[in-house]
This record gives sequence, structure tokens and C-alpha cells, in this order.
Amino acid sequence: MMDSMTRSALPLTALGVMLALLQGTPAEALNTKSYVAAFGGDGNNCSTPIAACATFAQALTQTVAGGEITVVNTGDYGPVTITQSVHVTNDGAGEASIRVASLNQAIVIEAGAGDIVSLRGLVIDGQGSGGNGIEPGRASAVHVQNCVVRNFIGFGIAADNRQLFVSDSIIFNNGSGTESGGIWIVLFGTDSANVVLDRVHLENNVLGLLADGTQSTGNGAHVVIRDSVVSGNVSDGIRAVSRPGQAPAFVLVEHTSSVSNVAIGIHADGPRATILLKDNTVSRNGAGISATNSGQLISYGNNTNNNNLGPEGAPTGFFSQM
Repeated sequence: MMDSMTRSALPLTALGVMLALLQGTPAEALNTKSYVAAFGGDGNNCSTPIAACATFAQALTQTVAGGEITVVNTGDYGPVTITQSVHVTNDGAGEASIRVASLNQAIVIEAGAGDIVSLRGLVIDGQGSGGNGIEPGRASAVHVQNCVVRNFIGFGIAADNRQLFVSDSIIFNNGSGTESGGIWIVLFGTDSANVVLDRVHLENNVLGLLADGTQSTGNGAHVVIRDSVVSGNVSDGIRAVSRPGQAPAFVLVEHTSSVSNVAIGIHADGPRATILLKDNTVSRNGAGISATNSGQLISYGNNTNNNNLGPEGAPTGFFSQM
């Protein structure tokens, strides 16, 4: 009798264990690589090109932290707020666009400490009324490669994160007021930022590049722009600005052309605004270079600054060549 009861209990025990395991197992694991496609649907799990999602926002919900979202073909994939490490990649699949309007933002990055975000091969379009194109607000590092950012009334890129790297990209036709345009590096509180812009075109914006220390008391904005073109902007091409008691705004401009800007080609404004000039061309601007309100323009002595429509301007100091 006892032996029979024991044999009957064993299958019931095994069944209980199996049910417990099933209850603790997620219905569907997240993807290390997710896909978006024009033919996709946001009811899919994004795990293969055939099961692609229709938007970046939905694909992000199906992707593990540190994973990748890959573009299958030409399409409009919608705005997205990024809250984790992720790599959004279009490597030649066609035009992968994000179009927004009515003061909306296209890409907002609100990731955490240690998170890395990369954006590659995207066309980000404000259609003449979108707010900002990319807002790298929080993350340890944001990488933007081979992207087009255009037609926003605020800034193409408005960044206050720790590290931002932009390469091989064009930011054009952005801005609607005096404090708007191509790229704005601004810090708040005691934050600081390191920014590298390499082979970037800032064209036909209001401001081209603005490094702004006026909102912070920290270590400020440190920007390197090299091998780039800043042209056709209706205000200053490159401006660093700070105020007494506020954070520094430091820009190294190397092997870059600031040409045909309506206002000043390169402008340091404020007592903690410093711009270093190395092997650059400054020409056909409303004025060449200018340091105002105790700003500093330090030259390596190997720049070309001539043929501007107004004053050419002069550096406030020089570095000796090593």
C-alpha cells in the first residue's frame, strides 16, 4: 500500500516542479540583435529580418541592453527614446529615416552611467518644425557616425552628456532663432563633457557649433573639431561662450574650414571661453576671428585668415610649435 502511494506521488511532484519552472521562465527572451523593416510590424518580436518590427521604439523593447538594432531596408522608423546601451545600425540597407514635426524630438538618449549608445547611417529630419534632432542627455558615451541631421527649429544635436563622438556626418538647415542651429554642447549643474567632431559638415544652420559654459559651474565643455567644414551659417560658424563664475568652454579647432558664415567665422565670448586654432582656413565670413568679453583665441601660427568681408581679427595669443 505504501509503495503504491509513493509511486503515485512522484509524478505529481515532478509536475509541480515543471509548473514552477514554467512560471519562472519569460514568455519570450529578448534579442541580442533585433531588426526593423518597412514591411515589419510592431506585433513581431524583431528577432529575424522576416519577423522585423516597424519602428525603432518597438525594436528597442525587444533588445537586450548592449544589443543591436539593424535596418533591413529603406523606411521611416519613427522617433525613439533610448534608455539603455544599444547600437542602431544601418550599413547600406537604404535610407533609414526618422521624421518628426511639431516641436517633437527625434532621438532622446536617457541611458545610465556606463551605457554606450551608437547611431549609424540614419537620416534624421525635423521637416521644418521638429524640436531637436538628437538629444544625447545621459549615457557614458554616444557615437554618431554617417548620419544626416536636418530641418530642426532647435538644434540638430543638443548634447549635455559626458562624451559625444560625431564623425562623417552632415548637420544642416537647423535653427530658427538666435540660439539655435547645428550642434550645441551645453552643461548643467557641475557636469562636464568631452566632445570630438571629426569630418563633420555644419552647413546652412543659424549657429554652426556652440560650446556653452554659461549654465554650469563644473569643468565645462571641451570640444575638438577637426577635418571639418563650417559654412553658410547665418550667425557665427564656431562660438565658445562663458560668463564670470561659470564653467569654461574650450574648443580646439584643427584643420577645419570656417567659411562664408554671415557673422563671425570663429568667436570666443567670455572670460572662460578659449579657442585654440591650428592649421585652419577662415575666409569669406562677415568677420574672421573675434575674442569678446575677455575670451581667448590662441593660435599655433599656421592658420589662414583672410578675404573676410569685415575685420579679419587677430588672435589674443600664440603657442610655439613643438
